[in-house]
Amino acid sequence: MTGRVALVTGGSKGVGQGIAVGLGEAGWTVHVSGRDADRLQATVDRVEAAGGKGVAHACEHTDDADVQRLVADVHGSAGRLDLLVNNAWAGPRMNHVTPEKFWERPLSDWDTLISVGLRAHYVATHAAAPLMIAQGSGVIVNISSVGTRAYLHSTLYGISKAGLDKLTHDAALELREHGVSVVSLWPGLVRTEQLLASGVDNIAGVPVSDAETPELQGRVLAAIAADPDLHERTGTVFITAEAAKEYGITEPDGGTPVSPRVMFGGGPVFPPLPPA
Repeated sequence: MTGRVALVTGGSKGVGQGIAVGLGEAGWTVHVSGRDADRLQATVDRVEAAGGKGVAHACEHTDDADVQRLVADVHGSAGRLDLLVNNAWAGPRMNHVTPEKFWERPLSDWDTLISVGLRAHYVATHAAAPLMIAQGSGVIVNISSVGTRAYLHSTLYGISKAGLDKLTHDAALELREHGVSVVSLWPGLVRTEQLLASGVDNIAGVPVSDAETPELQGRVLAAIAADPDLHERTGTVFITAEAAKEYGITEPDGGTPVSPRVMFGGGPVFPPLPPA
């Protein structure tokens, strides 16, 4: 993977940091963005300890111009952009065990779950697409969720994730002829610092003991991006646990994750693209 360049938005902690580290293990140069300089540096340090090269970028993901600048800066410094991972996310504080109903929540929930969790991804994709078209290749990954199909956390959470998967499907359709692939990744419950600090033992019936590591997400994404047949699956959803099994990837401790399909009763995750 020498010379391949990735941008992971929201890479200062949690899933984003794990993705950056997993890509670092595969030798990627990983640019990470966020607001906390110290946390971003910690991610860079972990990426480089894993064998990759890390670069930190301050970015306010609620600011369209700042997101556009970020993408331009990464491409300008590296001369290319092979992988964009749309991961930046911000959610309001809420009770995830017994969540409030949407009408009991403030309208300001929209400002994080949609403005950051959906709009910022669209803005980054909009900025990256012409650059990838010009180089004739590239992969865009939207970090989505089983919340597209199952009720999870809140109504707005589901709206934001369903919107991301629709972005994946339709952007893939428009980019397919240009050699650019777009896919969604659905992690299961992930053992982030925030989850472990919450004290809960399960979310939506899934035991925290079955949760995946953030690093697994990066290992799976590195395998997806390296798959020579990926473009045949553009516009589709990868479930982390199932992709890990497909590509023969395990957790850092050697364990195997459990697919979250049970949370939505099984069945398809999103329709494939129509024939070209």
